[in-house]
Amino acid sequence: MSSVTIYTTAWCPYCTRAKQLLDNKEVEYSEVNVSEPDARTNMTKLTGGTTVPQLVINGQATGGCDELYGLERSGELDKLLAN
Repeated sequence: MSSVTIYTTAWCPYCTRAKQLLDNKEVEYSEVNVSEPDARTNMTKLTGGTTVPQLVINGQATGGCDELYGLERSGELDKLLAN
């Protein structure tokens, strides 16, 4: 089973869209709200990204919502999730 973490905020429409894709694919994920103390700093250290959402799939930082949908369009998302 794959390990997916998504860093979000409660008011981010791109976060909602990324979670919808994962939900539609029935992917289980851990959500980290970066409004919590130190969460955004930890996210940036891990992913290099400063905006949300940021996704980590099986230990690999994969970017945000646009990158997630790009992976889906290219068929690469299923490959990443299969590892």
